[in-house]
Amino acid sequence: METIDLVKVEHSRKIGEVCEFIEPNVTKSCYLRDGDEIVGVYLEDASEMFPKLSQLMAIANKEFLSDNVPKALLKRADVIQRRWAGATSKEALAAGTVQYSTIIGSVPKRKLMRRDYHNRSSVHAVKSAQTFIKAMLMASTEIDSAMHQLLPEHRKAHKEAVSGVDDEWMFGELFTSSISNFNISAPFHRDRANIKQTLNAIYTHRHNSEGGCLYVPDYDACFSMPSGSLLFYPAWRNVHAVTPIKPIHKGGYRNSLVFYAIGAFLS
Repeated sequence: METIDLVKVEHSRKIGEVCEFIEPNVTKSCYLRDGDEIVGVYLEDASEMFPKLSQLMAIANKEFLSDNVPKALLKRADVIQRRWAGATSKEALAAGTVQYSTIIGSVPKRKLMRRDYHNRSSVHAVKSAQTFIKAMLMASTEIDSAMHQLLPEHRKAHKEAVSGVDDEWMFGELFTSSISNFNISAPFHRDRANIKQTLNAIYTHRHNSEGGCLYVPDYDACFSMPSGSLLFYPAWRNVHAVTPIKPIHKGGYRNSLVFYAIGAFLS
């Protein structure tokens, strides 16, 4: 697999700004190098090296799209109105209006929300969501194996970085949490809550859609993120965003299924 050099560039991107459409310039599987350091790896099609992972993520994605898994809807007026009118997620999806996410694994305490304690995601208590949770948990094991094969030193550092997290709050061996996003173009942000020296694992599923590429302005690097792609990247390290997602046919979507480790769980 080739290695590409990530070269620092000047930019004026600010946290919270919305990213415009950018043509992807990282489109092939490669290692990512910043100076003398390998910082991540991008697989255009993970099924070639890790077929079991792709099979599990296909199951998880199917369940995530169904009504079996609870979702947090974005507070867009048209979405809320459709749900108030009795529309299911599937019906709203057909109308092309829904943007939503689901968090599983552990959720840190949030004093501003009057919840001064860590907790497991409430999705774990939903019977119909168990297939989704099981598929994602099994996928985390395959992601662990993939990281060990592709980035053994990073996997070692990642494992050491999460060693201070109590087993109660782990989701698999490497992560505390996972979020699945449907058609969400995240504005510029940095995952500051993540544990340093860990990698996010970002798996993409898409159907009849354009855009939804991960853009890192520090390097002017835009990852194409086709369906079945996998990116290992230290999301705490750089500001990044997702380009606008445009369905090109009815029912088009772009999902990201992300695994990460949160620093709030370090003892």
